[in-house]
Amino acid sequence: MCGIVAAVSHRNIVPILVQGLQRLEYRGYDSCGVAVHAGGLKRARSVSRVAELQSQVQSESIAGGTGIAHTRWATHGAPAVHNAHPHFSHGRGQVQDQAGRVALVHNGIIENHEELRAQLQARGYVFQSQTDTEVIVHLIDSLYDGDLFEALKAAASQLHGAYAIAAFCKDEPQRVVGARAGSPLVLGVGEGGEHFLASDAMALAGVTDQIVYLEEGDLVDIQQGKHWVLDAHGRPVQRPVRTVQAHSGAAELGPYRHYMQKEIFEQPRAIADTLEGVQGITPELFGDGAYRTFKEVDSVLILACGTSYYSGCAAKYWLEDIAQIPTQVEVASEYRYRTSVPNPRTLVVTISQSGETADTLAALRHAQSLGMAHTLTICNVSTSAMVRECKLAYITRAGVEIGVASTKAFTTQLAGLFLLTLALAQTRGRLSQAQEAGHLKAMRHLPAALQAVLALEPQVMAWAEDFAKMENALFLGRGLHYPIALEGALKLKEISYIHAEAYPAGELKHGPLALVTSAMPVVTVAPNDSLLEKLKSNMQEVRARGGVLYVLADADTRIESREGLHVIRMPEHYGPLSPLLHVVPLQLLAYHTACARGTDVDKPRNLAKSVTVE
Repeated sequence: MCGIVAAVSHRNIVPILVQGLQRLEYRGYDSCGVAVHAGGLKRARSVSRVAELQSQVQSESIAGGTGIAHTRWATHGAPAVHNAHPHFSHGRGQVQDQAGRVALVHNGIIENHEELRAQLQARGYVFQSQTDTEVIVHLIDSLYDGDLFEALKAAASQLHGAYAIAAFCKDEPQRVVGARAGSPLVLGVGEGGEHFLASDAMALAGVTDQIVYLEEGDLVDIQQGKHWVLDAHGRPVQRPVRTVQAHSGAAELGPYRHYMQKEIFEQPRAIADTLEGVQGITPELFGDGAYRTFKEVDSVLILACGTSYYSGCAAKYWLEDIAQIPTQVEVASEYRYRTSVPNPRTLVVTISQSGETADTLAALRHAQSLGMAHTLTICNVSTSAMVRECKLAYITRAGVEIGVASTKAFTTQLAGLFLLTLALAQTRGRLSQAQEAGHLKAMRHLPAALQAVLALEPQVMAWAEDFAKMENALFLGRGLHYPIALEGALKLKEISYIHAEAYPAGELKHGPLALVTSAMPVVTVAPNDSLLEKLKSNMQEVRARGGVLYVLADADTRIESREGLHVIRMPEHYGPLSPLLHVVPLQLLAYHTACARGTDVDKPRNLAKSVTVE
C-alpha cells in the first residue's frame, strides 16, 4: 500500500528517495512527499504523481544527506497536500510550515489516535491534518529529550495499531530512526557507510542489495557508517544481512500499452517459471517436513483476500474432489473477528501476492493463537513476512506485478494450489501413478495452452466495445468456474468502474434474473464439463428475458453465435485446470473495456497494490 524510503548518506540523497518512490508507484497512492535535513526541515508534497514531486523538488532546490519520502494511500483524511506525508511536529502554538523539529512518515493505522490527539492538543500541539500519522510525530516531539531513538522507543509503547515509521530530527543531522509493527520495513546497508530504510526492498533496487528484514516490534537506528536494532523486548539484536536481487518496478513496457496488458501476456512464462523443477509430485515441494505435516492434517483452511481469495475458492473444488480433504475458505478480514471452532489437525493455507497483506497476516496469527500450528503459504515474494511466519511455503514465480489488478499472480497461485492438491492427494493415497502422470503432463502443457488463449485477444476486443457502453454486468459460472466468474467481475469493476456481480448460474432464478435486460450483458463461463447442460438452461433463462449473452465456450459445447448470443471458442477443454485458461479472456475483457473507457488501467482510483493496512 503506502511506500516509505529513507536514507542517511554523505551525499545528496533526494534523487535516491524520489527514485525509490517511483519504484513503489505500482502499489497505488494518492499523494507523495519528501523531506530532508537542510539546516532545518524542508519538504515538498504533492497530490499528483511522483514525476510532479520530482519537478517540485528540482524547482525548489531541495537537497540533503538525511531524508525521508513517502507515497500515501488515504485512510484518515482526504487526498490533499495538508494530509500528505512527511508530517512535521508543530508545538506550542507554532503553525509555520518549516517550524517543526521532527519529520516523519508512516504506513499503517494508529487505532488510538483520537485519544492521543486530545492529549497532545491539551499540551499545545497544533494539528494541520486529519491523519492519524500526525499524532505520532507530535508524540515523538513531546517525548524528545535530545535522543530521537529514545523518543521513538517511548512513543512506540503508547501506539496501538499497525505501523512502519521512519523519522528524523533537525537537532540530529545524519540520523534516521524507524519502527515496525504489523507493517513491513527493511534496512538497506549501502556503500561508504550509507544506510537506508524502505517498506519494500524493491525501493532500493540499484542502490543496495544488502537487505536486513526487520522483525515484528523491531526499532532501528541508522546513521552514517552504523546501524543497530532493538527487538520487541528492547534488547539489542543482530538481524542477518541478506543479498537480495530486487527488481525495479520501472520495468520496460516494450510493445504493450500498460503493465496490466504486459502481465497478462507474461502468464505463459510465469506459469512455466512457477512449475520449473517440478519433476514429480512430492510433499517436499512445500518445504522440509511437509510429508509429516500432510500426514497429520485432516482438513484445510484457506485464508486470503481479494483475488487471492478467489484462487482459494477454486482450490476448494480441487482439494475436495481430487485430494478428498474437507476444505474451508475464509475471507481473512472476517475470519479473525468471528468465533470459530479450531481444529489443531487443520492445514492453514494463506495466499498472498505480496506476502505482506495485513488482513491475511492477522488471520494467520489468529489461527496460530487458536492452536493451529500447521501453516503453509502460497506467495510470490520469498522474503515476505508471510513466508517467514509459515512453516511451509510454495513460492510462485510470477515476477514483479505492477498493475494493481492482479493477473499473473492469480494464475500462478492457481498453479501452486493445484500442486498442493496433488501433494495432499498423494499423501492421502488418493493419487495413482497414472493420475499423477496425467496431471503433470497437463500442467507442463499449460504455457502453450495459455498462448493459444491469448491469441483470442482480437475477439475479446470486439466484446469490449460493447461493454464500454454499459454500466452494469453479470458474470455466471458453475462449479469450479464460479470462482472464475467472481474473478472476472472483480477485474471489470476494478479497472473499468463498471458495476459487475458474479453468481453461480443456478442462482439466477433466485434473484439476479430480475436485473436482466438488454442493457445488462451476461458473461458466461461455459466449459464442456458435467454441468454444461444445466448451464445451457440458465442461458436460456437469460435469453427469454431479453438479456444479451457473452459466452466463453469450449469447442465441443455446440453453443453457436446468433442474435443476442456472442460466443468465443476456447482452443481446447482442459479438465480440472480449465480455470487457468478461462480466466485469461476475462482479464483481457476488463483490460480492453477499461482502455475504451479511458480509465487509468494500472493505477485505478481508490485502490492500492499491496494492502498493508486493515
